[in-house]
Amino acid sequence: MLVELCDEYFGYACTPMHIVVLTGAGISRESGLKTFRDDDGLWEGYSIEEVCTPRAFAEHPERVLDFYNFRRKEVAQVEPNAAHFALAELGTHYTTNVITQNIDDLHERAGSHRVLHIHGEIFKARSTFDFEEQQEIRGDIHLGDLAADGHQLRPHICFFEETPYDWDKAMILAESADVFIVIGTSLSVYPAAGLLDITPAKRKILVDPKPNLRGRPGFEVIAEPATIGVPRLVRDLLTSASS
Repeated sequence: MLVELCDEYFGYACTPMHIVVLTGAGISRESGLKTFRDDDGLWEGYSIEEVCTPRAFAEHPERVLDFYNFRRKEVAQVEPNAAHFALAELGTHYTTNVITQNIDDLHERAGSHRVLHIHGEIFKARSTFDFEEQQEIRGDIHLGDLAADGHQLRPHICFFEETPYDWDKAMILAESADVFIVIGTSLSVYPAAGLLDITPAKRKILVDPKPNLRGRPGFEVIAEPATIGVPRLVRDLLTSASS
């Protein structure tokens, strides 16, 4: 069944062990990217509701565009860390799908090829009219910049109150996992955190220096930063598989 799912939805053959990884802001923070809720949770004095919601974009589009233009510059200046590279290495041995809540491209730059961005991608823009009308963007988006369909461009980002992207694929991956690894997330953002509740994985692992499983049993916990815990976990997975 897993092979058919992989062929139908993702276009590749699966290895006997399917590993699914859910990553959050913690893994990117170790590359130097601050999370929006770091410090006082404000950007230029604005709260998250003022720059990351559909209503904010409708009422103050320039402010929202400026925020994501700033984030785009931030992401361009940082590099993948040891945790990103370890996951890419894991993907050379097993079918490893990364479901990330992060909008950066650090997984891809480290070498991971199967990355599902359920909260969007900072280096993509799309039409405000047609979700499928997307394009790569490396510079700034300004008010008046139009997509090919003639409508205003917006960041290809899942704002708060919007449905996560490719959510059906994320659920299929979680439901087909043999090993489910969670890295650097508070597990407080839904529906992403709900993936932990639907996976039947025989082995479930959380890597986070401040683990917060919220009553979820059956998880192995590595209470370390991603740059320490993930490379160690990957070495253990590869060693145990070869023995």
